[in-house]
Amino acid sequence: MKARSAIVYSVLRLLAFLVPFGILMLFPIMQEYYWLAAIFAALIGLSLSVLFLRKPLADATAGLAERRERSRSAATDEQAEDAAADAVAPPRAPDAPGAPDAPGASRS
Repeated sequence: MKARSAIVYSVLRLLAFLVPFGILMLFPIMQEYYWLAAIFAALIGLSLSVLFLRKPLADATAGLAERRERSRSAATDEQAEDAAADAVAPPRAPDAPGAPDAPGASRS
């Protein structure tokens, strides 16, 4: 994953909240009702991020998808061990046709 794109997007989202919050806190009424300023700043920040941060969001999600695809395609330790064991193990001889534990044997 490109960590830079995720960090850039996170910083821009924080700024989209903190700048309106700081501006709202300059008003005397909002200093008394800071929670209301936080709600308004969150709504403004959400609107700004939807309008202006599409490209950084697309870059960050593309990096996440790429990382997820790499982790899915990588073989696990168990798969690697099974493949190595199958490569060195001699092939098994087929069971006798009349043997009781043979998979295709009939039990009459």
